[in-house]
Amino acid sequence: MQNNYLKLLGLHVIIGVLVYLFRPLGQVYFYGVVSYFILKIISTKPQLKGFQIVSACAYIVGAEVIFRMTNSGPFYEASKYLIILFCVIGLFYQGFSKKATSYLLYLLLLIPSIYVSLYVLDIGQNIRKAIAFNLSGPVCLGVAALFCYNLKLTKTQLGSMLNYAVYPLVSTLVYVIAYNPNVAAVSNSTGSNFAASGGFGPNQMSTVLGLGFFIMTIRFFYFSKTKLIRYLDLLFILLFAFRAIVTFSRGGVLTAIIMILAFVVILYNHTSKMQKRNLLFSLIGFLVIGLVTWLISASQTNGLIEKRYANQNAMGIEKSDVTTGRGELFLAEFDEFLEHPFLGVGVGRVKDLRFQKTGIHAASHNEMSRIIAEHGLLGMIAFTILLLVPLFFRLQNRSNVLFFSFYLFWLLTINHSAMRIAAPAFIYALSLLYIIDDTPSLHRKQINKAQ
Repeated sequence: MQNNYLKLLGLHVIIGVLVYLFRPLGQVYFYGVVSYFILKIISTKPQLKGFQIVSACAYIVGAEVIFRMTNSGPFYEASKYLIILFCVIGLFYQGFSKKATSYLLYLLLLIPSIYVSLYVLDIGQNIRKAIAFNLSGPVCLGVAALFCYNLKLTKTQLGSMLNYAVYPLVSTLVYVIAYNPNVAAVSNSTGSNFAASGGFGPNQMSTVLGLGFFIMTIRFFYFSKTKLIRYLDLLFILLFAFRAIVTFSRGGVLTAIIMILAFVVILYNHTSKMQKRNLLFSLIGFLVIGLVTWLISASQTNGLIEKRYANQNAMGIEKSDVTTGRGELFLAEFDEFLEHPFLGVGVGRVKDLRFQKTGIHAASHNEMSRIIAEHGLLGMIAFTILLLVPLFFRLQNRSNVLFFSFYLFWLLTINHSAMRIAAPAFIYALSLLYIIDDTPSLHRKQINKAQ
């Protein structure tokens, strides 16, 4: 397994370099990945299909941003639709737990506002595109949650599934480094830095690099077994954290840190005294790497990153709004809910209405305010389902040591990046996994659903 991990990491480093040097290879990469996983899912033994499907989805989540950066795939939202497709295949083979029917209700609650949009939107607009863009993320979440609810994986399979996510994230990291190896040369303000983000959106890049930072940290504390692998994981922790920080988009970094804190607290409370001592030694090493990463980041950004996290501009003057204007957008969307409380303003209409009223095209990037503004009370019920069902699931099943990390990733990410990428949708679904011991006697039960 160690040799396989090293080989696949090396392969994805090469993929990152090649895709950067020759962007059309991104298309080859995309269709190669899709073909590989479809064939793999179809040919896998029934008892391993669940694991194979979540692994395929995890890989797509990790690869989504590099696909978007290189304009690979048939359309921008293709990754979300692939995850939906893979999970539907899984539901066809395995069905879903009766306890997951609340997610069917969640999906049904999204439908009425589609008709509101069809009735209200200007016929000259691309209605299908507006609706599909705004619903692809929520539908991806609902279908993935239906499939993952009480899906049984072993601890080893959980680690392998996270590896599938991190491989393409390594390719993304390499692409970003190749695009801009000299961060100091492009650090001249405290605003989000597109050049340091590989020429792509800093918010999305920060989110996925932060996810890579988190997964490598989980590997270091929980899955890595040899010194070589642990040292390699520490190196990638430094690289992922550094490149996430220098995007100057704080959401992905802070989310990753909170996820790691949640994981360490849960892990510490579930280990023996001997394991606690080892965990503390590992934590010291991790904190040292964290300090080094921050010092490098401060040096490479000419001290600007410190001002960014202190909510100051390049002159050192404190900004009046720590949310960079998103708080006002949130309140504006809440006002739309108050004006249209029952069915909302319709899918995809919040941004359009804001432009009509203010002449400004701006998105709050907040899924909480968007869903209630566009779906009204039905949206509020839908969001309540998303918020509470995993917590009730956790009361009955405490097997997943990563539950709170996955749940918090979704909750925090939708508040700074909405559901523009597939990551919060699918990782939310991972909080619903049932993790079992790696014992032969349970091998046959690992993908059966509790009815």
